[in-house]
Amino acid sequence: MNYAGTEVYFDAQDLIVSKTDLKGRIIYANHTFLNIAGYTEAEVIGKPHNIIRHQNMPMAIFQRLWDTITQGNEIFAYVVNATKTGDHYWVLAHVTPSYHKGELSGYHSTRRIPDHNTIRDVIEPVYGELNNLEKGSLNKKDGIQKSTNRFQEILTDSGMDYDEYVSKLMRNY
Repeated sequence: MNYAGTEVYFDAQDLIVSKTDLKGRIIYANHTFLNIAGYTEAEVIGKPHNIIRHQNMPMAIFQRLWDTITQGNEIFAYVVNATKTGDHYWVLAHVTPSYHKGELSGYHSTRRIPDHNTIRDVIEPVYGELNNLEKGSLNKKDGIQKSTNRFQEILTDSGMDYDEYVSKLMRNY
């Protein structure tokens, strides 16, 4: 995959943490998030979390993520993010719904460093294919649908559902 800028790395013991409201606006970002992404707290609080979305992150994967968490379920996902300066960094994200007095109130994401062999050998080729489908379509909606269908084919061919697929990747590398 083609990335502008350079890849930014963080230490294995560091966790990137953020919290959003129900519309995905950032309400909390820890110091690791701010340091890696290159923003100040004032620049991100109240902004959409997609402020750090990298152009090479397939929309179909984000759609799966949002569909999962808005139904009250957690998800693990490999994500490439963009820094304020245009560099990028990979994470293994664990996103969970947050509740207040029994009502869904937002989302909590903890990201850790992914295995770079997994990124290189599995995720980049799959995401590259999904991106090509999205970018090669006449409109955004059609591209996301084609990409979603292709990713479902990959899961079906693997004999696993999404959670099993990601869990296997997390164990194998």
